[in-house]
Amino acid sequence: MKQEILFQMKSPYRDDFKIQGFRFGEGEKSVAIVGAMRGDEIQQQFTCSQVVKNLIELENEGRILPGHEILVIPSANHFSMNINKRFWAMDNTDINRMFPGYDKGETTQRIASALFEQVRGFKYGIQLASFYMPGEFIPHVRMMDTGFQNTKLAKKFGLPYVLVRKPKPYDTTVLNYNWQVFDTQAFSIYSGDTDTINKESAKIAWLSILRFLNSMKIIDNNIHDGYNSCVLSDQDLKTIKSNQAGILYSLRGAKDEVKEGDLLAKILDPFTGAVRSEIFSPVDGTIFFAHDKPLIHQNTVMYKIVRF
Repeated sequence: MKQEILFQMKSPYRDDFKIQGFRFGEGEKSVAIVGAMRGDEIQQQFTCSQVVKNLIELENEGRILPGHEILVIPSANHFSMNINKRFWAMDNTDINRMFPGYDKGETTQRIASALFEQVRGFKYGIQLASFYMPGEFIPHVRMMDTGFQNTKLAKKFGLPYVLVRKPKPYDTTVLNYNWQVFDTQAFSIYSGDTDTINKESAKIAWLSILRFLNSMKIIDNNIHDGYNSCVLSDQDLKTIKSNQAGILYSLRGAKDEVKEGDLLAKILDPFTGAVRSEIFSPVDGTIFFAHDKPLIHQNTVMYKIVRF
């Protein structure tokens, strides 16, 4: 294993900003793995650290197969993580909306450019990602429908679901999309949590990465096959939004199976405790996403349900 500084930038406060990478094996640029790009992605940082830990052990045992190079970048935004900010601390911009980057642009454009130069050209790209809405997911692989995606490869992670979605205009500046445009098979892993460490779902995520590497004959690691992944599109998910604002009293969470008419949650008046609204399931299915913050605004996505 080689620990390298991939990018360094002078800082007016404390130490210089450095992006560190951990390089395993030699040969074909096989897999690049990117962890936290946002300051609240604690789960993603932790998961990536466990990938590094496992790869160090495998390398010491001679179980990274010859002819393969693996690059792991656990964090690209620890400045923001240190002060509990989701986006870049100085100007509140999102590194994952700046790809492929511009080396003479604003700070986050330069970071994105330097990061992309390091991870482009790999055969496979894996990002440990987080969702823009607060909530809990069933662990899954997410892919952009660019015409270059390969769902058969995504199934090799052995997670319950593979979600393929049509990119929106703003998605053209995220890492996953640009990886695919530059001929890398790209996968985003969603483990279900962001700003807290859930050891169970984190382990599911890092084992899925090791499973993929083993399946692609990059490492030699005995591991079970995982789930027979179900491939979904956005049309397979039923979205339920709140019709009131208030305190969210959830009764059902991600992974729960529900039937049409089941009570999912109540929205309470924050002053009197009276029930403002009851949220019922409109379909039979499995809860794929559940909002998990105690307060909820009106017209906010509360649940996404995979229809049976």
